[in-house]
Amino acid sequence: MKVQPLYDKILVRRIGSEEKTKGGIIIPDTAQEKPQEGKVEAVGKGKLLDNGTVRPLDVKKGDKVLFNKYGGNDINIDGDEYLILKEDDILAVVK
Repeated sequence: MKVQPLYDKILVRRIGSEEKTKGGIIIPDTAQEKPQEGKVEAVGKGKLLDNGTVRPLDVKKGDKVLFNKYGGNDINIDGDEYLILKEDDILAVVK
């Protein structure tokens, strides 16, 4: 991976959404919502606290996570789309 997030930032690859409804109707890309589920590709060192210490993050590389719909920043690395989120934007880890 060429990108290393800083502090409490997390690099996530979105997991694709369904392109068809249960009835078989194909949904065009323009009508699809971006998925709110992804796989953690890289994590920062941890959250910098007011007293100067660094608290490790609760998520790790390889975790499957749910995140806020409008959280983070979309980036493109070598033609692949990723999302950089703060740890606060992660809602849950899917087991």
